[in-house]
Amino acid sequence: MARRSLLFSPGDQPELMRKAPAAGADTVVFDLEDAVAPGEKPSAREAVDAVLSDPEFDPDAEVCVRVNAGLADDDLAGLSPTARETVDAVMLPKVAGADDVETLRRLLREQDLDVPVLALIETAAGVLSAADIAAAEPTDAVLFGAEDLSADLGASRTEEGTEVLYAREHVVLAASAAGVDAIDTVYTDIDDTAGLREETRFAIQLGYDGKMAIHPGQVGPINEAFTPDEDELAWARRVLDARDEADEEGRGVFAVDGEMIDAPLIARAERIVERAVAAED
Repeated sequence: MARRSLLFSPGDQPELMRKAPAAGADTVVFDLEDAVAPGEKPSAREAVDAVLSDPEFDPDAEVCVRVNAGLADDDLAGLSPTARETVDAVMLPKVAGADDVETLRRLLREQDLDVPVLALIETAAGVLSAADIAAAEPTDAVLFGAEDLSADLGASRTEEGTEVLYAREHVVLAASAAGVDAIDTVYTDIDDTAGLREETRFAIQLGYDGKMAIHPGQVGPINEAFTPDEDELAWARRVLDARDEADEEGRGVFAVDGEMIDAPLIARAERIVERAVAAED
């Protein structure tokens, strides 16, 4: 499945949660963490449970719940058996190491929830342990959180993002090595669509598979950026067809559109086709 876009929806606002899937995100995240004030956590758990338990709530998207670090047991216990049937994944914030992911898996098993973990890396400790986090068995995706990381570092956020570039690259490397999805940080200016498109293109260049969104209006531009266009897909198919023909003829070298094709370009073509198929599904 594709995780081009992950749209967060506040766990204490039932109407927004019900509307979230209509934005077209591949994953909707009901947020019990940052979007909910400390004193509102209990009522938010009830609201999330009510939406997930509603038989009329049947979204055409992956449904994820972001729990609180240190409160995950309470958050998961607040989900009724009916609600758990609707949950496809659980997101854990501020993951510092693989042990955090394993602890969450134990809590999930205690609640009879057999779903993958999306591990949000947004602290210095998490970045340094990114490879172990990504390789942990329950981890299905790692997500990079630039805003909380900057606060943890005491760094100032800049438009260029150079203060988090090393960490951003480190996380996507860890995801690639482990064979899990890499999801890029949020773009906080919800009115700057041009800036969102530019940053999303950069995330794709770094190797990310998707991007988090904090407003429904961000979903379309993100999905579009992560979906190969017709020209890209046509090139990729020509490359793979030529590869298959070369294999049949016993040739190790071949050209497409006047360009000599080697293993990295074949891998790029395969990735483009995989993204197109996943987006279509």
